[in-house]
Amino acid sequence: MENKVQIVGKNQGKQLKIAGGNYRIIVSGDDTDRQYSIIEMNVPPGGGPNPHRHQGFEETFFVLEGEVEFSSEDGKSTATVGDLIRIPLNGGAHCFKNKSDKPAKLLCTVVPSGLDEFFEKADQAAKDEPENMAARMKELSETYGQQLLPPDYFDTAK
Repeated sequence: MENKVQIVGKNQGKQLKIAGGNYRIIVSGDDTDRQYSIIEMNVPPGGGPNPHRHQGFEETFFVLEGEVEFSSEDGKSTATVGDLIRIPLNGGAHCFKNKSDKPAKLLCTVVPSGLDEFFEKADQAAKDEPENMAARMKELSETYGQQLLPPDYFDTAK
């Protein structure tokens, strides 16, 4: 980690394909001594991760463009431009989906970092072993403290 001011241009950062969208790691844990990471999430219509929960880090999502439906054990709500969603440390199951017909863009901050590494490894696994993706995601999720839940989790959860 360099202790210098850093400007990351709009076309810089590590580009990844995650959850049906294009993600860009703008600031990685390597840049911040693992204190945090910042990830731009470009989410196409219908895109977004399945329900999941994780321990050991907090997430915030700031909606830059479009809208997404956020689901948690507390219910569902639509977040639009300028809204911020906070998933607290060990904050329970959650997911988001772009249910509109236009792309959405989110800025995700993760404290401490680690999700950036998870995304990098998931992207690489999709390229190297697409036929084993389910097994690799299970393995990566266990390594990075994620619990993957069924796609219909919030439809069946009481």
